[in-house]
Amino acid sequence: MEERGFALINPENTANEFRLDGKAAVITGGASGIGRAIANRFAMSGACVHILDSGGREAESAAKEIAETGGKAQAYECDVSQQLKVNAVLQRIFGQGRVHILVDNAGIAHIGKLENTTEEDFDKVFQVNVKGFYNCMLSTVEHMKANGGGVILNLASIAAWIGLADRFAYSMSKGAVIAMTNSVARDYLADKIRCNSISPARVHTPFVDGYLRKNYPGREQEMFEKLSRTQPIGRMAEPHEVASLALFLCSDEAGFITGADYAIDGGFLNLRG
Repeated sequence: MEERGFALINPENTANEFRLDGKAAVITGGASGIGRAIANRFAMSGACVHILDSGGREAESAAKEIAETGGKAQAYECDVSQQLKVNAVLQRIFGQGRVHILVDNAGIAHIGKLENTTEEDFDKVFQVNVKGFYNCMLSTVEHMKANGGGVILNLASIAAWIGLADRFAYSMSKGAVIAMTNSVARDYLADKIRCNSISPARVHTPFVDGYLRKNYPGREQEMFEKLSRTQPIGRMAEPHEVASLALFLCSDEAGFITGADYAIDGGFLNLRG
């Protein structure tokens, strides 16, 4: 039985919930942080993962780590802001067989309000965080249409929903991600393509540690604790927690979910104050 082309799950067959056996997933920015956690979790759940990252060596390291634990992974150096390069890499992957899942995660941060965001800063954030997602979805949608559908998951941010101090360009980019997610979900219903997004609050990644070392030398632990307390739950998220939500949204168990954004924010949006 099917509903609008999306296969329904037999509730009696739950032994392999949240598995991705036999599926291939492309994960951008998969060499570090949230992307690396997603790549590892998907591989542990049976998927063959294709890791795209601007850092070729880092991507190879991530793929090697997965292979050493029995998973399947391949690495590709790719700047997602360059459409021709994205298309060339993805066509290589499509040549190996069907891709069932695209996770758009590659992104860059920027700190600054409107007045101290230069045109160069703005364009750089836009090229990676907005155009990069567009480039990857554009190359993937036609493939998914021709192969019976698929799942697209975009990494947004709570910055898309609420005004965060000194995050003008970054917030702009993540608002665009949610808008693109909704548009793709609407336009490709008939093609059996689901598209959702995740909006994390602060996540403890190597980026956070590097930011604290650079901006607060000698005060890293103090500032880490201060930033952690901005989430009502009292801490930052861990990358593996975001990966768990990503796994669910890309699994068959989430077959009735499309056009949705999921906050994973320790209560930041609804429980502050």
